[in-house]
Amino acid sequence: MKKSVDLIMHPTGVAEIIVDRPERHNAMTLPMYEDVLALIESSQEQGAGCILFRGVGGKSFIAGTDISYFKDFTSGKQGLDYEAFVERVVDAVERIAVPTIAVVDGWAVGGGLALATVCDFRVCSDTSKFGIPIAKTLSNTLSSRNLARLTAAFGLPRVKKMLLLADYVLADEALSCGYAYQVCPKQELEGAAHELAHRLMGLSSVTQVAVKESLRRLVMEQSLNDDDLIEKVYASQAFRDGVAAFTSSDKTKT
Repeated sequence: MKKSVDLIMHPTGVAEIIVDRPERHNAMTLPMYEDVLALIESSQEQGAGCILFRGVGGKSFIAGTDISYFKDFTSGKQGLDYEAFVERVVDAVERIAVPTIAVVDGWAVGGGLALATVCDFRVCSDTSKFGIPIAKTLSNTLSSRNLARLTAAFGLPRVKKMLLLADYVLADEALSCGYAYQVCPKQELEGAAHELAHRLMGLSSVTQVAVKESLRRLVMEQSLNDDDLIEKVYASQAFRDGVAAFTSSDKTKT
């Protein structure tokens, strides 16, 4: 039986977490979200240097939660429980220590947009669209944590456009505002994502881990307390090796 969420580990150290439910535009069930959590842990245990998230089918990255899940909702408490569950998944992606890339081909909407947003970079096909059209579909809302993430990534005017007008941000606009790292034709998407992954893996993981966590705290907790991260970086062997290599090279030049 085909898995709806699967993991591919490449010999290069790149991991891909793949959502494969194209008949439902890669809409997520709660068990699928749990599978994502398990595969994040598995990929890290196997030493992934970069994790890519992508959907199958060419029409959608991830279409958020399958709407059929909500048909039995009768109380606001169910909404609170649901948002807490999704936050656990989004937060787990946001806290991944190694660099992450959302490979977006087609629609990234609802919870799919939240997952793409907490990745470090987004490489997109030129037909990609981003939005949360709940004002004309479910009439639900987003948690303040996801609103904070979207606002940091898109800016307040675009977030209002997506949520109050139920409008979409197209690939070119996502690139121009910095949300998308790269936009390319569909046939070049996979190669572009792996090229970026290899570039990221060639740089200091010590720096990347510290910066990722500092930025998470700044956006999500409005915290300027990063003494633990700074201390850990400056105490690392990687920092000492970097200084030694730089000063040695500088002496050679002179």
